[in-house]
Amino acid sequence: MQHFHFIAIGGAVMHQLASHLKNQGNTITGSDDAIYEPAKSNLEKLGLMPEQVGWFPERITTDIDAIILGMHAKADNPELVKAQELGLKIYSFPEFVYEQCKDKTRIAVAGSHGKTSITSMIMHMLRVNHKDFDYLVGAKLDGFDFMVKTSENAPLMVIEADEYLTSPLDLRSKFLHYHPHIAIISGIAWDHINVFPTFDEYLETFRKFILSIQADGYLIYNTEDEILVEMVSQLKPSLHLIPYSPFAFKAEDDESILLHLDKKYPINVFGSHNFANLKSAFETGKIIGLTEIQILESFQTFQGAAKRLEKIYDDKEKQLTIFRDFAHAPSKVKATVKAVRERYVKRKIIGVFELHTYSSLQENFIEHYAHSLDAADVRILFLDEEALKIKNKQDLDETWLKAQFADTSILVFKDAAQLKEKINSEKTDNCVILLMSSGNFAGMSFDF
Repeated sequence: MQHFHFIAIGGAVMHQLASHLKNQGNTITGSDDAIYEPAKSNLEKLGLMPEQVGWFPERITTDIDAIILGMHAKADNPELVKAQELGLKIYSFPEFVYEQCKDKTRIAVAGSHGKTSITSMIMHMLRVNHKDFDYLVGAKLDGFDFMVKTSENAPLMVIEADEYLTSPLDLRSKFLHYHPHIAIISGIAWDHINVFPTFDEYLETFRKFILSIQADGYLIYNTEDEILVEMVSQLKPSLHLIPYSPFAFKAEDDESILLHLDKKYPINVFGSHNFANLKSAFETGKIIGLTEIQILESFQTFQGAAKRLEKIYDDKEKQLTIFRDFAHAPSKVKATVKAVRERYVKRKIIGVFELHTYSSLQENFIEHYAHSLDAADVRILFLDEEALKIKNKQDLDETWLKAQFADTSILVFKDAAQLKEKINSEKTDNCVILLMSSGNFAGMSFDF
């Protein structure tokens, strides 16, 4: 049992790791300059919520076995500086995860979209088939206590492998630390322009990821992504290459049906992107020794990850359904709206998208959202004025935004009350409301 101190303990996954290590019997302390829900409540339950918000270098002492450093902290963080002065062991989050699984078979799920969904599918597949494994995933899943688990005995580690930067001391992508034996790349679409200012810089980090896969390892990659296919072809890695494309599927009596070898498997998730995600999980399962029947039957009980086309309301009599989705990058928004249209061909679709992330609010990036909402009948953009202030962004002109989305019919709102009023006025029977954001629509309630 060790004493770990978390610098930036309030992060979405950082606080989950802190909670997991606390439950293992370790001593956990931590600091942050801001802690929001649900991290605040989760930390309070385990007695890990710092007494004061802020950085306190006097808390950094030689009885700490290791520091775990979050990306939210800056390089001149006073606690970090003190830890360096004392010569303490300092891990970034991905470095610590790798240390916990360096003797395991590592499965890393990378890509600009679908990472959480694919990781969740693999975790569900392994659990249903009674496989012992550790994991790191970017959403809370039913049946799993935390978003991260490490142990001494599990032979497998499933990792949602993020391309964002490691820490203020290490400006490489997180996924370059994992050196997987089995890697999945779901596709590549430019994201995180605050740290990858050009598309080629973004591509380069994926090239490095492919080259970081263990010798004689496996690369499972999406053949629908021409850029990814070209990258693999140019690199010619010495790996077992497994290209994949979506399972055949159809909608039948408002159900999604996976089709394989003349058999039908009812599935709870929907959309062509999810049937591609399932195919990558399917290929992974075969590599680790599961039969096709074991894998496909496990998919039938998979309910999806939180905020990934998560059904938060469903009135079957009125045929009114509300979905919430984490979609924020252009490719994710387009795939999500397309999936809802494929599933609900005859329903009215109200698509609401909040421009919230740093990238989505950059004037030189917003044009990548052109036509991303086209499959919806009512198309709405929302900007939270407070979020704009926090990100030091000026107000964005409504006419200019419509031009960037290549759609003059898009409605633009900057007030949550007015947005809710508009959604309610558009709501009808035989309707789907799709809410897409990595934020929370300025705290708007979803009781439409």
